[in-house]
Amino acid sequence: MRNKMTKFAAVSAVLVAVGGCGTAAAAIETRVEIIDLKVENTQYAALDLGHPGTSLGDQDVFSGNAIKDGRKAGQGGGSCQVMHLDGDKPTLQCVLTMELERGSVTMQSLWTRGENPLDMAITGGTGAYRTARGTVRFWDIATPDERARAEIIR
Repeated sequence: MRNKMTKFAAVSAVLVAVGGCGTAAAAIETRVEIIDLKVENTQYAALDLGHPGTSLGDQDVFSGNAIKDGRKAGQGGGSCQVMHLDGDKPTLQCVLTMELERGSVTMQSLWTRGENPLDMAITGGTGAYRTARGTVRFWDIATPDERARAEIIR
């Protein structure tokens, strides 16, 4: 009987400890910051690295400015590499970094060229965004109307 009571007390203590940790974790405040930006592309290069024409390994490399309320709010750039071909629709692995006033945000995703919009996972950051996660959605990619909406959870 005493052995059963000891096991019951140990299990109860673990449940209380786990429940207490859950309560402490819930007390941590999560903030969501929404940033709407116009994307001003300033540099671009298409690197044909394999067989002539679109092939595995080819890259698009780009950079530009982030515009908010008519003024430059940051800059960024990245690259997309062809990692799968399905007819004339290549799928690319894209990695970007956007540097803003309070830190940088890093993103990545797969993108089938021409599809719109593109949602990119926020994979981290620096400064105020060092614990960042969330999503950045891009519309009208590689056009003068390109824009992005970042939903940054931190």
